[in-house]
Amino acid sequence: MRETLLLAASEAGRILMEKYATGVTVAYKGAIDLVTEADLASEQAIVAILRTRHPEHDILAEEGDYGRRGADQRWIVDPLDGTTNFAHGFPWFAVSIALELRGEVVLGAVFNPYNNELFVAERGKGATLNGRPLRVSSTDTLERALLATGFAYDHRVNPENNYSHFERFQRAAQAVRRAGVASLDLACVAAGRFDGFWELKLKPWDVAAGVLLVEEAGGRVSDYRGAPMPLDRGEILASNGHLHVAMQRVLRGAE
Repeated sequence: MRETLLLAASEAGRILMEKYATGVTVAYKGAIDLVTEADLASEQAIVAILRTRHPEHDILAEEGDYGRRGADQRWIVDPLDGTTNFAHGFPWFAVSIALELRGEVVLGAVFNPYNNELFVAERGKGATLNGRPLRVSSTDTLERALLATGFAYDHRVNPENNYSHFERFQRAAQAVRRAGVASLDLACVAAGRFDGFWELKLKPWDVAAGVLLVEEAGGRVSDYRGAPMPLDRGEILASNGHLHVAMQRVLRGAE
């Protein structure tokens, strides 16, 4: 199944780079929620590989409904995380694929094809970037921390919009970045590039692989209050572990 994971991520990345080079057609799932032909082509390729190699497995993907087969194994697929970036030619986007076994994520990959960076994690066996072991940062104070976050598509109209959290973290941390790709934000926490990440209203395909990366690189993942985080919880707090409690305090202060 690891071989399947890597094959699917590689093929999806190839398709995304091909589409990125030639330009894409953009459509809208909502008022400002984009989908491109690249999202669809990438997902079709991933699903074709999964169905060919593991036809009995379930698939949860962003763009299509593939039914339920009641299998112990479920693949969780984001064929293009960072669609808005991709559509604007901003080279920060990824493929994210994870495998659940009886509700626990056991394999995950986040592939940034533009930078040719492949992040892979396997439960109990660590996390790697292009084959090199990953470890979270050792930063232990917010004042020296580089954090990441994002905003939901409906942040203009929904009062649950992350604005107050963002302002408080801007004041508490060394800096906060918002690049628009949750899977890569989590991968960068695993790699020690970011010291922490928080966001609201995420979907399972946004975080499944990234959560495993952080955990296997020695970090911590929870909801805002420190409780275990089901993939459909929506809110996520990920850190190197040293900053987790301090980040929780900031989040509580913004409520």
